Amino acid sequence: MAVKISNKKPLFGNKRSHALNATRKKQGVNLQVVTLEDGTKVRLSAREIRTSRKNEKVEEIVTENTEVSE
Repeated sequence: MAVKISNKKPLFGNKRSHALNATRKKQGVNLQVVTLEDGTKVRLSAREIRTSRKNEKVEEIVTENTEVSE
């Protein structure tokens, strides 16, 4: 089973009809199961997965540039 490490919670609001009736609605978080390099399974939101992949690419580029400049 995947471990949930995200602190995100659902968003609550009102669904409004044309008659302006207010009905509570819940918009859930887009949780995905991701397997890390060490083999552990983690539940993260899609945005967190995207950000972590982006940060990995940035770190790779920074290390490549620092090796070239040295």
